[in-house]
Amino acid sequence: MSVIVLLIAVSVLVASGFLIAFLWSVKSGQMDDDYTPSIRMLFDDEVKDIKQSPNKKITN
Repeated sequence: MSVIVLLIAVSVLVASGFLIAFLWSVKSGQMDDDYTPSIRMLFDDEVKDIKQSPNKKITN
């Protein structure tokens, strides 16, 4: 019986830790943008310019 009480106490501590982490993330603004993630895959990636070093040659 004491094991069940211990497990309940540990689960309440873990759940409260997750609740605190969730509330902290909402308060810090990590979940403000709910539109962009759903359409992010539709945008093309920007092509970055590769500076050619004098020792390397780029061939096609």
